[in-house]
Amino acid sequence: MLQLIQKTYDLLINGEPVDRETARQLVLCPDRQHLWTVADAVRRHFMGDQFHLCSIINGRSGNCTENCRFCAQSARYQTGVETYEIIDPVRAMTIARDNDDHGVDRLSLVTSGHSVDQETLQQFKELYKQIEQKTGMECCASMGFLDRDRAEQLTGMGVSRYHCNLEANKRYFPHVCSSHTWQEKVDTLEIARAAGMSLCSGGIIGMGESMNDRIDLALELRQLGIKSIPINILTPITGTPLAELQPLPLQEVLTTIAVFRFINPDAVIRMAGGRQQLGADQYHCFAAGANGAIVGNYLTTTGSSIANDLKQLQGMGFTFKRAG
Repeated sequence: MLQLIQKTYDLLINGEPVDRETARQLVLCPDRQHLWTVADAVRRHFMGDQFHLCSIINGRSGNCTENCRFCAQSARYQTGVETYEIIDPVRAMTIARDNDDHGVDRLSLVTSGHSVDQETLQQFKELYKQIEQKTGMECCASMGFLDRDRAEQLTGMGVSRYHCNLEANKRYFPHVCSSHTWQEKVDTLEIARAAGMSLCSGGIIGMGESMNDRIDLALELRQLGIKSIPINILTPITGTPLAELQPLPLQEVLTTIAVFRFINPDAVIRMAGGRQQLGADQYHCFAAGANGAIVGNYLTTTGSSIANDLKQLQGMGFTFKRAG
């Protein structure tokens, strides 16, 4: 099995992608530490030591019509989440300046709901303008499903990247959500790309899917040409249908990150929501192939402090484009 890992590494650096069967064999390796170490070597070979920082602002919270079974913001579940139609711009700029002061590269406005209407989009236009004028960060958006007009309006506002998680692979997705389809998410990503935005898309692990499902998600993301891949670890939230699931053990998280790196060697593998459940062990993720993170707080859960993240990551040898 150790020979398979080394052979896979050698093929990767010579331009040979990892196929499904090889990935399925890799995750069965009994020496998981060796798998994680080689995955990190893949990261270093293709991506170097630069760490990619991004953050999010919850631009519209709660009252979502969709029924994603993991989500506190769905109006179909009683979760007690804060709800508002649009964030106060003063509050938003306070968050933006704090992220900018810490050297965060990208900042995304994220909205709950199927999509945003024209009135809401125009309100965000002014906020994007302030972020562009008063910070050094690049702007992203995560605003549900797009049509061509909305996508072109966002690029006109200076948005350079669009985020829409697939959440799960195509086969497993109906177990996660039935109010929209996996293909609708893919269509939105393609619309965003056609409008000139780069793409960010990943998923949530720990929703009852198998390791093979995660491998298929990693392969689907590669097929779509995604170069920014957030990996969320399910945070079971009281009131949602997935509230009773047990959080994934650390070893399974690290093996998942490693196989994502083998399949997507030149992408930013970005740890997102849920890593706080791992405590100090979360930093092992960045020695198993991950090289990016969403920092600060997430949509409905609290993350690690940015300062602590920077201290830990610098100690691991990572460098930052904007942070010292």
